[in-house]
Amino acid sequence: MDFLDCLNEKINQIPNLPLNIRKGYLSALESLVIYPLPGGRVETEYYDGIKDELLNYEIAMKSKDGGKIEHTLWLLSDILENIEELPSKDSSFEYNNLTITNRPFINEADEQGWFVFLLDFQAKLTTFKGEK
Repeated sequence: MDFLDCLNEKINQIPNLPLNIRKGYLSALESLVIYPLPGGRVETEYYDGIKDELLNYEIAMKSKDGGKIEHTLWLLSDILENIEELPSKDSSFEYNNLTITNRPFINEADEQGWFVFLLDFQAKLTTFKGEK
C-alpha cells in the first residue's frame, strides 16, 4: 500500500515548508519525519478482501528552534485535517478521511538545545487486496 508515500509527497508540495518530510525516524540533525504507529485496526472487512481500516501515524520534528517546530507542525495539522482527496498511485487504497488525534506537543528537550515535537493522526482508508 502506498498511502504513506502519497501523503509524504503531498506534504512536500506545501509551499514554504522549512524542511522536506521523509519516511523514517529522526536523525541526529534537524529533521521532519513521518512513520506508522501501532494500534491500527480493521473497522470492516468485506467478503472480497476489501477492508476499511483505521491506521495510526505520527509526524515528528527535531530542531533547536522550538518556534519553527511549533509553526511547522501546526501548519501540517491544519493542512492534514483538510485533505479531501489523496489518490493512490498503485490503486492499493482509497482515502476516506484523516483525524488529528494529538495536536502538536513537545516530547523532548535535551541538554544540547534540541527540541522534539510530535503530531499524531489517524487515517481511515479502504484497502484493496492486490490491485483493483
